[in-house]
Amino acid sequence: MSAVAAGETLTRSVEDYLKAIYQLSPEGHPALTSEIAHLLALSPPSVTGMVKRLSEQGLLEHIPYRGVQLTEEGRRAALRMIRRHRLIEAYLVEFLGYSWDLVHEEAERLEHAVSDTMVDRMATALGHPRVDPHGDPIPAADGSIQEPACIPLSDVPVGSTVEVHRVSESQPERLRYIASLGLRPGVHVTVLDRQPFDELVTVEVGSDRHVIGRELGHVLQCTPEETR
Repeated sequence: MSAVAAGETLTRSVEDYLKAIYQLSPEGHPALTSEIAHLLALSPPSVTGMVKRLSEQGLLEHIPYRGVQLTEEGRRAALRMIRRHRLIEAYLVEFLGYSWDLVHEEAERLEHAVSDTMVDRMATALGHPRVDPHGDPIPAADGSIQEPACIPLSDVPVGSTVEVHRVSESQPERLRYIASLGLRPGVHVTVLDRQPFDELVTVEVGSDRHVIGRELGHVLQCTPEETR
């Protein structure tokens, strides 16, 4: 019987692993041990050992030569933590006056400490939001989640106008820079030009124009006008 099925409390380390693997395995694609180690800033041997233990607990499935993926129980546990994290971020911004560049680390600390009851009350106080301050979808209490179909700004065709749907970034300095350009979820952006070799894109945000590099453009996930 797995830890989740037995009702045992998962350790902070296990919760962090499950959340990281979920983030690294969009659409169920296996996550590599090296990717997990990089995201969690851990050594590959320590990750290998933990992956083995999580597999024995029924939270992960190891796919030979491809990596690991969450079992249904592991996915439920990961989404529970993601729900906590994103609701805490939204609460910190809405009620405690935090800016969006400061909430990630605070939520990382709090997500392991708050009770399910408190998380549910936060959701109620916020009016059950569907996204956090960065536009990331908040899982519902039943574990369901609606991941939007987005394309990075760096791939938007020249001449297209799109809406920034989510900003997939947690580094405070980057978020402050993105905000200084007026780029936040809900903002409309028109791609005016793309350089053929360095892939710099010139965009129009309101009455301002900015040049965006590919790395930054990749974290700005957008929704085409026709699908909104």
